[in-house]
Amino acid sequence: MQHFFSTQTLLLTYALIALSTASQLAAAQGIAKETITLQTKTESDTSVAKESDKQSINPGINSNFLDPELDVDQWVARFEVESREVYQSRKEILDQLKLTSGMRIADVGAGTGFYSILFSEAVGDAGWVYAIDLSPKFVPYLSQQFDQRKLNNVTTVMCDQDSICLPPSSVDVAFICDVYHHFEFPGDTMRSIHRALSKDGRVIVIDFERIPGVTREWTINHVRADKATFINEIQDAGFELIAERKIQGFKDNYFLEFSKRRQ
Repeated sequence: MQHFFSTQTLLLTYALIALSTASQLAAAQGIAKETITLQTKTESDTSVAKESDKQSINPGINSNFLDPELDVDQWVARFEVESREVYQSRKEILDQLKLTSGMRIADVGAGTGFYSILFSEAVGDAGWVYAIDLSPKFVPYLSQQFDQRKLNNVTTVMCDQDSICLPPSSVDVAFICDVYHHFEFPGDTMRSIHRALSKDGRVIVIDFERIPGVTREWTINHVRADKATFINEIQDAGFELIAERKIQGFKDNYFLEFSKRRQ
C-alpha cells in the first residue's frame, strides 16, 4: 500500500506510516520512524512562518497543477507522448543516471509518474523511490498507479511550495526534470534538497534551453531564466556543477548534474 503526505495532514499521515510502513522504511532506507516524524514536523512548523515573509519568484506558474478541477488524463496525454523530449529520451536519461540496486531517489515534481516507475525497477527492492509533487490531483493518481503495479519500494509525497519535505540524508539522488522552472521558491526548495541528500548525493536538473532568437516563443514566455541563471541559483544553494551530459534526443532541453559542495 502506497502513502502520500502533506503538511496539512502531517500528524495523521505519519501515524499511519508509523503503523503500516515503519519497519519497511527503516530496512530499505536506514531511517527510523522517529527521525521521519521529527524532521517533517520541524519543517512544517517553520514553513508556515516563512511563507508569509517571502514572495514567489514566479507567481501563478503552478496554478494549473494546484487547480482542484485538474484533469489528470489530459496531463498524461501531454506528458507521456513521444514528441516530448524527456519522454522520448527516457531510456537514455535513465542510463545517464547510473542508478544501482539499493539507491534512494527523489523524483521531484513526479507529475504522472512515468519516471518514478522506471526508477522503482532500477533501484530494486533494496532501494527506494520518493515520488514528490505538490498537485492535489497528481498525488492520489501517483499512489493509484504504484498500487496497480504493486510497486512496494515507492512512497508518494505531497510537498510544499518551498520544500520537498524529506528528512535529512534520506536520498542519494534528486531528479528534477522539466520542473526547476516551476519552483516558486527555488532557493528554499534547493536547500531542502541539499538537506535531504546523502553526503555524496547528486542532483540531476533537466530543463529547457532559453536562448532569445533560437528558443521558441512559448518557452521564452514560460521559462523565467536561462541555463546560466539556473546554474548560479543552484550553486548558491550549496551545490557545484560537475557535468553537463549529452542526450542524443535533446534539442530543446539540457541535462545538468550537481553534487553537494565540499566544505
